[in-house]
Amino acid sequence: MIEKVLHRGNLLLAYRQVLANKGSAGVDGMSVNGLAGHLRVNQEVLASVIRSGQYLPQPILGVAIPKSNGQKRLLGIPTITDRLLQQAVNQTIAPLFKLEFRPHGYGFRPNRNAQQAVVQAQKHIHEGYQHIVDIDLKSFFDEVEHCLLLQLIYRKVKCPLTLRLIRKWLRAPILIQGKLTKRRKGVPQGSPLSPLLSNIMLHELDKELKKQGLRYVRYADDFSVYTKSASEARQIGNSLYLFLKNKLRLPINREKSGIRRPMDFQLLGYRFVPTYRKGDKGKYQLVVTEKAWDRLKQNLKAITRKTTPSTFEERVQQLKEVQRGWVNYFRLASIQGKLKEVDSWLRNRLRHCIWHDWKKPERKRKNLIRLSIPTGQAYAWSRKGGWAVAQSPMLVTTITLKRLVKKGYESLLDYYQKVAPQLNEPLYTRPIRTVV
Repeated sequence: MIEKVLHRGNLLLAYRQVLANKGSAGVDGMSVNGLAGHLRVNQEVLASVIRSGQYLPQPILGVAIPKSNGQKRLLGIPTITDRLLQQAVNQTIAPLFKLEFRPHGYGFRPNRNAQQAVVQAQKHIHEGYQHIVDIDLKSFFDEVEHCLLLQLIYRKVKCPLTLRLIRKWLRAPILIQGKLTKRRKGVPQGSPLSPLLSNIMLHELDKELKKQGLRYVRYADDFSVYTKSASEARQIGNSLYLFLKNKLRLPINREKSGIRRPMDFQLLGYRFVPTYRKGDKGKYQLVVTEKAWDRLKQNLKAITRKTTPSTFEERVQQLKEVQRGWVNYFRLASIQGKLKEVDSWLRNRLRHCIWHDWKKPERKRKNLIRLSIPTGQAYAWSRKGGWAVAQSPMLVTTITLKRLVKKGYESLLDYYQKVAPQLNEPLYTRPIRTVV
């Protein structure tokens, strides 16, 4: 198998994927752009060292990124060389496992996404399975036992050199704020292999759920089981707790786990609320959680902060990137009314930016006059505070939506109406559309 990993065609494909993924440099400081030159000089030596079993990965660079709850998540960034080799190994061994993966595992798999997981959960709920066992794995990526994971990989991968490579990557120390720390468990988030390794581990959970004949949805380490009664949910929850503890040696976050009803349940940023429509008793529509709305507004606020040194065109381009990513993800939800509110707030912030860019009162007065404001009013308003003016009829009726659109602005609601499923389609049967 190691020859398949080191095959020229496989390495070329891995090289292209690493380039496409971009990403930061590791502990050696080498960027993605320096990989081609490095390989031209060292490829033969690198292959020889791997075949002899003497290859030693460099430490992983630890980078803490903020989470939505105020805490931080530790990412592990391997060097570019290790990323290339991990991608090559991933391409070689992934086909051995993917055929066995269960259909209701949606995370980190081709042609599967979070929206499909949410739609499947909604379907279970509509079929009457409304007592939900919601289990949160505590720091899953930090708690994976290396010995157990390597045993699972060995079932399919018999090549000693490939297994040795994977083991060395798992055991590579992590550099955090200049200090090297040993690692005896955990799969570092940020490496090309970590999604596959996490799915290999959690496939054992999928098999257990399938064995018990349960309805479930799993997206990476986020999973939930759907039952028809509270007693059945409690029984299943206890058995899964013991399975995860004794078989997979994974701890559960008890504070975030429990038995939920649809109204109290959240999945991947979505919530479920009753439709209250005639003939739709027991049906639930999708809405967006408050945390997701708050994150969106924080991102929009950062882009439209008046002190950020950006032109209007640059702001609009950045807004489009954020808006399209967010709307594409939440396009299954009923969010028209809330989007209209956010759009109104966002346009006022853009007007505030324009007002601030005019700077001096004299320039503000001249620009207001150009926008057909009487001279007296223009003089009076040119000396008022920015946010008050931005919300006032003075700017709303002059820097109109039509003028903003001419400058490239596109509202969240307009984009949502382009990409959202047709409103007459039942939410739980809507197809998942890929938006380019």
